[in-house]
Amino acid sequence: MAEFFHMGGYAFYVWMSYGIAALVLVANLLAPRWQRRRLLDELARKARRSRRQQERAARNS
Repeated sequence: MAEFFHMGGYAFYVWMSYGIAALVLVANLLAPRWQRRRLLDELARKARRSRRQQERAARNS
């Protein structure tokens, strides 16, 4: 079993490539969620700004 984990002297490169691949996969899973959250926050901010502008316009007219 130890030989399997040692990978014939190439363990560092093999396990690093597995680690990097795992990080990329996790990032690919999480990135759309982060982008969605930012988009929803931006849309909510724009809606609040628009609502405030409409209220000001209604009070001033």
